[in-house]
Amino acid sequence: MNKSELIDAVASKAGISKSDANETIDAFFEVLTDAVKSGDKVSWPGFGSFSTSQSAARTGRNPQTGEAVNIAASTRMKFTASSALKGELNPKRK
Repeated sequence: MNKSELIDAVASKAGISKSDANETIDAFFEVLTDAVKSGDKVSWPGFGSFSTSQSAARTGRNPQTGEAVNIAASTRMKFTASSALKGELNPKRK
C-alpha cells in the first residue's frame, strides 16, 4: 500500500475528505518524528511503540573488495509491536 492508497482508505473508513486524511496522517508522522527525535517513546495501546536506538560506530567490510570501511554511529527508529497486534497477525499461535 502506498501513501495515496493509505489516504484513500483512511478517508473512506473515517468518512472524511482525502485532504483531511492527508493532513491528519502528515501531522501524525510529524509529531511522531519530533517526539522520538527528542528521546520520547510513543506508545499506541493495542498497536505498538516507537522509540529510537543508538548504533555504535564500527568497522565493516566492502563486500566487493573486502576492504575495511568505517561505519559512523547513528540513531535508528525502532518499532515494537504490542502483544495484541502480534495476536492479530498470528491468530493460530497461542
